[in-house]
Amino acid sequence: MELSIIPKEELEEIVKSSVEKSLNLFYSKKSENEKVSQNLSVREASDYLKVSELTIRNYIKRGLIRAEKIGNRIIINRKKLEETLKEVKSLKYKRD
Repeated sequence: MELSIIPKEELEEIVKSSVEKSLNLFYSKKSENEKVSQNLSVREASDYLKVSELTIRNYIKRGLIRAEKIGNRIIINRKKLEETLKEVKSLKYKRD
């Protein structure tokens, strides 16, 4: 192990840049994880798809959108919703 002597200002700069890199990495991973695991209410899903709440409720009743009921609330997983949209788009443009 080798011991180096550096000025205080240089050490502060090294520590500061290292901490900034670590924080940026942490918050970028955190925001990605939140997007993947985020659940939506019926209202949020209707805003996301730009349709009415009634349309979302009808899709849930028909089984086109998977949702879970927790008490009086209906919860829709964003990831499952996006997968469903991909399936619908591929079926819409599929030719026989």
